[in-house]
Amino acid sequence: MNYRHVYHAGNFADVLKHVVLTLVICHLKRKQAPFRVIDTHAGAGLYDLSSVEAQKTGEWRDGIGRLLSAELPDDVAVLMAPYLDLVRGMHNAHKPLLGPELQVYPGSPLLAAALLRPVDRLIANELHPIDLVALEQSLAKFRNAKVMGLDGYLALKSTLPPKERRGVVLIDPPFEEPGEIERLIAGLRLGVKRFATGTFLLWFPIKDPRSIVGFKRDLSEVGLEKLMAVEFYRRVPDDAKRLNGHGLIMLNAPFTLGDDLKRLLPSLVQILGEQDGASFEITPL
Repeated sequence: MNYRHVYHAGNFADVLKHVVLTLVICHLKRKQAPFRVIDTHAGAGLYDLSSVEAQKTGEWRDGIGRLLSAELPDDVAVLMAPYLDLVRGMHNAHKPLLGPELQVYPGSPLLAAALLRPVDRLIANELHPIDLVALEQSLAKFRNAKVMGLDGYLALKSTLPPKERRGVVLIDPPFEEPGEIERLIAGLRLGVKRFATGTFLLWFPIKDPRSIVGFKRDLSEVGLEKLMAVEFYRRVPDDAKRLNGHGLIMLNAPFTLGDDLKRLLPSLVQILGEQDGASFEITPL
């Protein structure tokens, strides 16, 4: 309950996570059939980067701040366009009030809501009471978005399967509670049992890479096909007290996503990495 994502909004971890989410949603939109997005730990929706909290860390400057000012290869720019166009558009909408520097950053539920068609649906869940109010305000204009205020894993259980039988589930917990990895794996097991055809995106932080070995091993023992891990290291992970990287576990990802990430990630490593220590890895589980 103490976690507030505003301290980290727009950082290097948000960038990759949100690029992947937008790519998945754009892929789902290629078919006319409606789908649903379920965001179990949605956060506030829109973040004020001029706030005391965001300014205290300034993490966005080395994340979305770097990316917006970078020159991207043509193929990478095309893949990132849905994400970056939304970020720029929301900035421009607030620019007359807040000035020329990037002042707002959209979280995953707002990005998803802006991408959906009228026939698609979003369920955005957030437990923190302050962020829940902000989330309701952020999504108020989207008639196909529903906001919930439950524990994230309880929300997962109560919202699956979606009636559309198509969609993506983002599980992005704050990792401040003991046993979060175990809850994440249990959540995936439950999700697959109820929504076997859904795309699942599970976010996790990386401080000490050795702790991730067991996590990936436990996931591989779940026995699921089409399970893949992508890890992004911003620096050489030689200090286990720092957030050195992060990753996404992806189940039933669009068949194009692996190739898209292989094109995207070298540019993200160059733009968001620290010196020569940044790297990425894509691993089938």
